[in-house]
Amino acid sequence: MKILFISDVYFPRINGVSTSIETFRRNLRALGHTVHLIAPDYLTPSADETDILRVPSRHLPMDPEDRLMQYGWVMGHLDKLRAEQYDIIHIQTPFVAHYLGTKLSKSLGIPCIETYHTFFEEYLYHYIPFVPKMLMRFVAKRFSRHQGNSLDGMVVPSHPMLQILKNYGIDTHTEVIPTGIEPGSFVAGDRAAFRSNYGIPQDRPVLLFVGRVAHEKNIGFLLKVLARVRTEIPEVLFVIAGEGPARESLMQEVATQGLGDNVMFIGYLDRHTELNSCYSSADIFVFSSRTETQGLVLLEAMAQGVPVVSTAELGTRDVLRDGLGVWIAKEELDDFSGKVVNMLRDSEARKALSISGRDYAHSWSASRQAERMVGFYHSVIVPNTLSELTLAESSTNAEY
Repeated sequence: MKILFISDVYFPRINGVSTSIETFRRNLRALGHTVHLIAPDYLTPSADETDILRVPSRHLPMDPEDRLMQYGWVMGHLDKLRAEQYDIIHIQTPFVAHYLGTKLSKSLGIPCIETYHTFFEEYLYHYIPFVPKMLMRFVAKRFSRHQGNSLDGMVVPSHPMLQILKNYGIDTHTEVIPTGIEPGSFVAGDRAAFRSNYGIPQDRPVLLFVGRVAHEKNIGFLLKVLARVRTEIPEVLFVIAGEGPARESLMQEVATQGLGDNVMFIGYLDRHTELNSCYSSADIFVFSSRTETQGLVLLEAMAQGVPVVSTAELGTRDVLRDGLGVWIAKEELDDFSGKVVNMLRDSEARKALSISGRDYAHSWSASRQAERMVGFYHSVIVPNTLSELTLAESSTNAEY
C-alpha cells in the first residue's frame, strides 16, 4: 500500500503529533508499506528526511513554534503527486493540511482520512483569550463537525474522544487507534548520568513532567501541587522537560510562589538520546492535562519503570488503570499532593508500580497499532473502490 501523510507539524518541531507520525511511519514501513509525508519546511532538517516533501512556510504570529504551509505550492506539484499513485491520504492536523488533504483526495480520486489528535474545544481559547470561552467552544465544535463529515474516515486515539465527536454530530466512519509504544521506549535510561549532567543530587526526590509547555497541559496546577508537597518534603524538585508558549508565565508563577529552588526547566530533549534517561531520573511522573486525546508520555514513563500520579481525563481515562503503574488522582490539591507525598515516602509502593507499569506499557505495542491502522485503511479503501465501480457501471449502462 502507498500512503500519503499530510501534517501542519513534524520534526524538528517536537510535540505529540510529530511523535505519532514518526511512530506510525516507521511501523507501517516495517510492515512493507510506503509512506510519504507532506510537512512544513522549518529550515532545519529532521533526523530522517526520507520520503518527506517539505513545503515552504511562514511563522504564525499567535504561535511562533509552528508554521503555515503554502497551499498553492503543494497544488503546483499535483502532477508529481498523481504519478505516485497513492492508495489513501492520511491527514494529521486540521489546518492547511486538512484542506490540502481533502482537495488532493478529490483531485487524485482516492479516499482521505484524518486523525483527530487535539481536543480543540478545550484548546483554542488558550490562544485566542480575547474571545469569550463559550463562543470559542461553539466555534471549535462547528469546526470539528464540518471537517469530520468531509472525510471518508477518522481515527481517534481514545474512546472518550470518539464519544465527544459523535456528540458533535460527526457520523464519519471512525475507529479508535492509539499511538503505540516503540521498543526503544523500553531501553533503560541512565538515571545517575542524567542527574549528574543536570546537577541533581542522586538522592533528591524528583517529580517530572515531559511534554509541550502549553496552557492546556495544566502545569500551573502541578506547581500548586509542588508548593503543597514542599511543605512536607522541602527538598523535592520538579523537572519540566519541554518548551512551549506557557513557559514564560510558568516561570513567573514559580518566582511568585517562591519555588525557584524547587523547579528546573530543561527544555526539549532528544527522543533518541536523552529522553529515556530523563524519565528514569524521576521518582514520580506527574500529569494533570485536561485535553489529552491519549497521553503517550504516561506510557513512556511507565516503560522506563517510573511510577505515575495523574488525573484521568478524556483520553487518559483510556490509558490509565489505577494500580497498574499509576495512582489516579483528582484535580484537587489535597488528593493529588497527598498521593505524591505518600508515594515519595513509600519505596515499596513505587517499586510495585514500577514493575506493574512496565508490564502494562508492553501491551501498547506500536507494531500492533500499525497493523490496526492498515486494517482501517482497507475498510475505507474497499467501499470507495466499490462505489467507483458502481458509478462506472451505471455510466456505461446509461450509454447503452
